[in-house]
Amino acid sequence: MSSGEQGGKRDGRHVSMLWATVENADELAQCHAGLFTDTWSTESFQQLLAHPGSTALIARYGNPQQTVGFIVGQLAADEAEILTFGVAKDWQRHGVGRRLIEGLKRAAERGEAKRLFLEVADDNIPALVLYSRMGFKEVGRRKAYYKREGGAADALVLALPL
Repeated sequence: MSSGEQGGKRDGRHVSMLWATVENADELAQCHAGLFTDTWSTESFQQLLAHPGSTALIARYGNPQQTVGFIVGQLAADEAEILTFGVAKDWQRHGVGRRLIEGLKRAAERGEAKRLFLEVADDNIPALVLYSRMGFKEVGRRKAYYKREGGAADALVLALPL
């Protein structure tokens, strides 16, 4: 058993948080594809990561290292936004997501952002719980934004003062 798994339980404190670059685009695309139905391509991540206002972190664990999460954000003027964010299903609820958001938050603060925004489906309860615990508040809503089988979910726009 490795140091990241105490008694078979995963411990997110043993996950490495590294800055992601264009070279990590394929890795991010693969992780994204394992989490979302509307996936982003390697090329999409390459373009995003090449943008001067982009900031991204990748969470890795083990030897050999595997990607267990990522976050990509963008800073524009005095605002920052989380563009995409995900944690591998077997690492969810182990602190990895919180650490990724905290890392992006620190980068946004260093960039003198005043607020950090994100968008989430109103039916994504685990994410909403995490964001609420971190201090995000709803500042907007886009009706029926996310198409679902048999319907749609609203997109909530959340903001965190920095």
